[in-house]
Amino acid sequence: MIQFDCHAHVYETVTAIDGARYIPAKPAPLSDWLGHLEAGGLQGGVIVQVSFLGSDNSQMCAALSQLDRRRFSGVCVVGLDVSEEQLDRLFGSGVRGVRWNLVRGAEIPDLRGRTTREFLRKLRDRNMHLEIHLEGPRLAPVLPALSDLGVNVVVDHFGLPSDPNPKHDPMLEAVSRTHDRAALYFKFAAHYRVKFDVLPHASELLGLLPAHHVVWGSDWPHTQHEDCASYPDVWAFSGQLTDLCDRRAVKSLYGLGQEAAEDRAADQSPDAGVATVAKSGPRL
Repeated sequence: MIQFDCHAHVYETVTAIDGARYIPAKPAPLSDWLGHLEAGGLQGGVIVQVSFLGSDNSQMCAALSQLDRRRFSGVCVVGLDVSEEQLDRLFGSGVRGVRWNLVRGAEIPDLRGRTTREFLRKLRDRNMHLEIHLEGPRLAPVLPALSDLGVNVVVDHFGLPSDPNPKHDPMLEAVSRTHDRAALYFKFAAHYRVKFDVLPHASELLGLLPAHHVVWGSDWPHTQHEDCASYPDVWAFSGQLTDLCDRRAVKSLYGLGQEAAEDRAADQSPDAGVATVAKSGPRL
């Protein structure tokens, strides 16, 4: 059962960094995303820093400041040289992971280099995970090393497989050859970013990964694919992921859990009188 949307982008203004490869036409307000969660009966979610804002995580942190930390978390973008103090502030804002957006030829950090090792040590000290956005063929050769970094690694967007046949896909072959998958997680989000049906690949991954190592994400507001994707569409697609249960994974990765769900259910029961939304405004 899917209870959380673990991949959405929220921004109230569109002010891109220099060199941004894509600039959306309009904002993606927090209130709109919360409306989608409510419509789908979801308990909470994860705001992921959008690429056109670079490492300026201020809008994400501002959104998190309005939300219940038991139900909402964030994934930021920072440089390898991020300071302890910067990470502490982000962690205090509700951030639980760092994203490497490495698609379209971006350089993969030297996983054995001193700077990268020190960066990973900082994540490990705070129990933060590393999220990877990278095309399957480029991911495949580094996947064994990524799974041995000492931190949990979350692979975005089904791992962006490249072969319609999962038995021949290099990324999936790499997963199968990785002996220790205890730190490896996948995010089933944005099926429309792959040109073929990814359901067979999803099934294969669910069989290869340890139990409860997959989360779902809407990828809202579907940047660069707004003309072919919508929240109702991706939520309907998620209904085909019948073997996906995210409860343990969202607890492990984001610290989101059952306690908040039980509190929310109590708040919204007939005996509670007033629902959580009405009592606390935007702090959902």
